[in-house]
Amino acid sequence: MTALSVDKGGTPAAKSGVRVRNVVKRKQLSLDDLYDGVVGGDRTVLANAITLIESTNPDQQARAQELLLKLLPHGGGASRIGITGVPGVGKSTFIEAFGKMLTAQGLKVAVLAVDPTSSRSGGSILGDKTRMAELSADPNAFIRPSPSSCTLGGVTRTTRETMAVCEAAGFDVILIETVGVGQSETVVADMVDFFLVLMLPGAGDELQGIKKGVLELADLIAVNKAEGDNAKRAKMAKREYQNALHIMKPISPNWSPPVLTISGLTGMGLDELWEKINEHKKALTDSGEYQEKRQQQQLRWMWAMVEDRLISALKSDPAVSTLVPDIQDGVVEGKLTATLGADKILKAFHN
Repeated sequence: MTALSVDKGGTPAAKSGVRVRNVVKRKQLSLDDLYDGVVGGDRTVLANAITLIESTNPDQQARAQELLLKLLPHGGGASRIGITGVPGVGKSTFIEAFGKMLTAQGLKVAVLAVDPTSSRSGGSILGDKTRMAELSADPNAFIRPSPSSCTLGGVTRTTRETMAVCEAAGFDVILIETVGVGQSETVVADMVDFFLVLMLPGAGDELQGIKKGVLELADLIAVNKAEGDNAKRAKMAKREYQNALHIMKPISPNWSPPVLTISGLTGMGLDELWEKINEHKKALTDSGEYQEKRQQQQLRWMWAMVEDRLISALKSDPAVSTLVPDIQDGVVEGKLTATLGADKILKAFHN
C-alpha cells in the first residue's frame, strides 16, 4: 500500500489526486467539565451531557450515573409538565406558543420532545426543532428531541435523567411532549408534577375513543384550536369533558381537574392555563402532597430501572441466547406454549 503524502499542515498532497476527509476525533469532556458546563448553563455541554445519558454503551452509562450523582443537589427545582394529546391536536404549536409566553416572563424553558421510533426501521424523524423554529432560537429555551426507541409510555428510556440534568442547568419549567395518547401513555404522569391533556374541539365520538385512564390522570384538560369557527364547538367540547370528569374520581384529593379552551395559534387562554398550573402546585405543596408525590415517583422509577436492567441482563445472558432460537421455533411451530417457552428462558437465566 502506498503511503499518502501529507504536507506540514496535515493536508494531503494535491498531486495524489485522492480526496481525503480529515477526521478529527473530539476530545471527550471529563466529568468535571460536564458538571461545570451543565451547572453553568452551557447549552452545548448540556447537549453533550444528555447524549452521554442516552448512550447504551455500558462504560458511558457508568460515567452518566457518576455525573447524575454530582448533579443531584442542583435538581428538583423546576416545574415538570407532561403534555399529551391525540395526533393532530397541535402539541408542537401549543408548546412553542406556551414556551414563548414563559420565556417572555423571564423563565427558562426546556422542552423534551419525544419522537416516535419506527418498530421496523428503528429510525425517527426528530423534527421538533423544525416545528418550533422560533422557540428553538430563544436564548432562554432549550429543545431536545429524542427518539422513543419504542419505549412504552411515550417517553424515552432516559427521560427522567434528562429532566434531572435540565433542572441542574437552571431551567425553571420542563415540558415533556409525549408521542401521543395510547394505552401506555400514562407512564408520563409518573414523572411530572402536572399532567396536561390536549383535546380537539367537538367531543362526541372522540370522547368515546379516548382512553379513560388518560383522562383519570389529567390535572387539566385543554381544548386546543378553539379559535375562529372552532370556538363554538370548543365550548361544547368543554362541557362534554367537564361532564365526563364529574363521574371520575380525581387523582388528587386536593385538586379537581378544570377544563379550559385555548389556542396555541393565537395564544388565547395560555395565561389562564399557566395560572392553573401554579394554583395546582400551591394546592399540592400546602397539603404536603407535592413532596410526597415526587418521592413516590423516584421509588417507582427505581423499580422500573430494576425491571429494565433485568430484561437487558436476561437477553444478553449466554445460556439464554443459546436456547432462544430453539424455544422461539417451538412456540412458532406450535410445539411449545408461550408460557412454557418463557419458563424455559427464565430457568436458564436463573441457573
